[in-house]
Amino acid sequence: MEPLVHSKRHGEILRLLKEEGTVTIASLADRLGVSLETVRRDVKPLTSDGSILKMHGAISLPSFAGEAPFERRMRENADAKRAIARMVAATIRDGESIMLDTGTTTSFLARELLGHRRLTVVTNSSDIARTLATVNGNKVYMAGGELRSDSGAAFGVSAIEFVSRFSVSHAVISTGAVDAVTGVMDYDLEEAEFARMVLSRGQRSLVVTDHSKFGRQGLVQVCSFGGFSELATDRRPPHDIAAALVQAGARLSIADGGSEG
Repeated sequence: MEPLVHSKRHGEILRLLKEEGTVTIASLADRLGVSLETVRRDVKPLTSDGSILKMHGAISLPSFAGEAPFERRMRENADAKRAIARMVAATIRDGESIMLDTGTTTSFLARELLGHRRLTVVTNSSDIARTLATVNGNKVYMAGGELRSDSGAAFGVSAIEFVSRFSVSHAVISTGAVDAVTGVMDYDLEEAEFARMVLSRGQRSLVVTDHSKFGRQGLVQVCSFGGFSELATDRRPPHDIAAALVQAGARLSIADGGSEG
């Protein structure tokens, strides 16, 4: 993915990074003929959209070669995903049960749940299991099967059969695409099948997704808009998706502006 260039100076910063790999903030200010404060301000949107990585007093281009796709996706729209996760975490009480599928937004949710106690967590994600196991009196059950190298998550018949035994208060999935006609979609058959099972196991069934997934066409349908009780996101969806949610009776929760529906 090409970095998003916000201004002429951003283009210059990215050009210098491509030549040198890592550049200090002080050196950038000197070479661009601007103040340290201006450089820090310029760098902020580039770090937010994942174009560059910020280290102590310096910036660098992400080393995509040595980075798993899941780690890269964790950086994309990270602020939005964190805001959604924080909002959802506030609706979960100590001692409740929650089922989470693998995904970057659900991984952010697991981190936001570190302040909770005595949770019962069911997941197919080794990242989520590792985050919440052995802390605060939590019980964590992890679905078995072969772990995918890109996400460290288990899929397939055994994982689906395992989670089908549980009934939880909150069933939460993240998704790759939300289309007004088809509903919630994914790009992988096994992930879609697992997510569908997760949604069926919760008293509350929740889809979490940042706004960038709206209007995308996935490959496999997870469910229609009638297949879950709530959608949590960071911006109001396009009109056609919002109308489909209303028609299906699904609640819409928006992280930066409270909830609707």
